Amino acid sequence: MSLVKVELSFPSELLSLLSTTYRNASDTIKEAAVLELYREGQISSGKAAEILAMERFEFIRYAGMKGIPYIRMTPDELKEEVELLGKIQ
Repeated sequence: MSLVKVELSFPSELLSLLSTTYRNASDTIKEAAVLELYREGQISSGKAAEILAMERFEFIRYAGMKGIPYIRMTPDELKEEVELLGKIQ
């Protein structure tokens, strides 16, 4: 995977909020972008994990903790799936 360097301008107070004891602001911004692309369905969990240097299941758990579910179904879709499973058994 080739990398491209991007320069961004942020207000200093925002940048200080993004930086934590454990991570720098650029890592936090990269993570937020990857999580959003995954949430929108633009990239797979495997690709997101690769970009963030995580195992795939570690990423899936992490995304879930951030409120991004692995399985995305509407209540109607879930109902259809359960009905289908009932017919199979």
